Amino acid sequence: MEALLLSRMQFAANISFHILFPTITIALGWVLLFFRYRYARTGERKWMDAYLFWVKVFALSFAMGVVSGITMSFQFGTNWPGFMETVGNVAGPLLAYEVLTAFFLEAVFLGIMLFGASRVPGWLHITATFLVAFGTTMSAFWILVLNSWMHTPAGFELRDGVVHATDWMAIIFNPSMPYRFAHMLLASGLTVAFLIAGIAAFRRLLGDRGESSTSQLRVGLVLGAVLIPVQILMGDMHGLNTLEHQPQKVAAMEGNWETRSNVPLVLFALPDEEARENRFELAIPNGASLILKHSTDGVVPGLNDFVAEDGTALHPPVAPVFWSFRVMVGVGLAMLALSWAGVWMLRRRGAHHLPTPFLLATVGMTFAGWVATLAGWYTTEIGRQPWLVQGVLSTEAAVGDVAAPMVMGTLVTYLAVYAVLLLAYVAVLFHLARRAARGDTPERENPRRPSTGASSPMPAE
Repeated sequence: MEALLLSRMQFAANISFHILFPTITIALGWVLLFFRYRYARTGERKWMDAYLFWVKVFALSFAMGVVSGITMSFQFGTNWPGFMETVGNVAGPLLAYEVLTAFFLEAVFLGIMLFGASRVPGWLHITATFLVAFGTTMSAFWILVLNSWMHTPAGFELRDGVVHATDWMAIIFNPSMPYRFAHMLLASGLTVAFLIAGIAAFRRLLGDRGESSTSQLRVGLVLGAVLIPVQILMGDMHGLNTLEHQPQKVAAMEGNWETRSNVPLVLFALPDEEARENRFELAIPNGASLILKHSTDGVVPGLNDFVAEDGTALHPPVAPVFWSFRVMVGVGLAMLALSWAGVWMLRRRGAHHLPTPFLLATVGMTFAGWVATLAGWYTTEIGRQPWLVQGVLSTEAAVGDVAAPMVMGTLVTYLAVYAVLLLAYVAVLFHLARRAARGDTPERENPRRPSTGASSPMPAE
């Protein structure tokens, strides 16, 4: 294989591994703040037990994200030197803002958050948790600003082939940024919701009927049930924004070849790029027009509009975008069904009477957020091809002059290391869950409580 394809595969492997962990820490920081605040308000031990359990997961995820992020950033120089040479005047400051406003904030207060529950006043521990949560969100903000700008660049001018910033507000708040940022925050929230629910369900299958696991299961299911309808609505808004700025991507997502009205919503098909048609198509009549144009006779762009005179495709590879989009939507619908069914059963039966098949299904959905997030990222990033920065810098023009065997060697090494680390991470999570289910938690701390009593509304916290 040529170096361009191998370099793309290597960067995809790195970012796929890296994104798993910020997807957890972004929302988990806010959930930890909720647990800590509930303990401060009520004095109920179950909330601090939940905090002490999940703060370990946060710390592990944070460490994995930092290490994999450093590895990923190296590739800008080793595999994609043309990226910084062309758009470094925009990308460099945005990445620096992420470090200065987010990473430093997380690093400074993470120690207090991890080890300060019984060592500092309650109000300071809550503040540290808030600042770490805020830092993870700010980190996501700056990264999504850069990523969105690469899809919908604005506020710049080209001088001798190099991008120069002319309007930083236009760069930061580029046309797709609000939708991508909100979509990513909701994806993180859903990832954490099902992670918490899955681990709590696993603990209950092991016989843990304690108040902490019960509360965690309820929090996870309710959070998922609340966020998934909002994510569906935001996904629709994001799709309409993509239709406006990247119609070729939407055409690939829908598997639509001809620009026309009354376009069906393709549920299943095998896109054939050589024949430029779908095989074995199963579709809902007028569905795509209704979703994308809010009218059954709405005109939807087709892939055949994005072909050069010499026959070169100016649209992304269809099959990966088509299928990754359907995986994302399918997992989202499964999340909707499971969380709503869970909330209904909680109201009807209570947490202590959830059937075993439901608990098993919840455990099976523990990492559903990861699957949906990766599928969404593949839809977005593959859907940008052949551009690295839409309309400004092609992927081919940015790749470095590295021999294909060298790229292949490092790719195989990365994949092997990441597979081991991922298996170890999952094993540690379930190991912690088993310990918690057995009550084997020697680190149970006794954070400072208000002198006015356990139920005091925290003047000392």
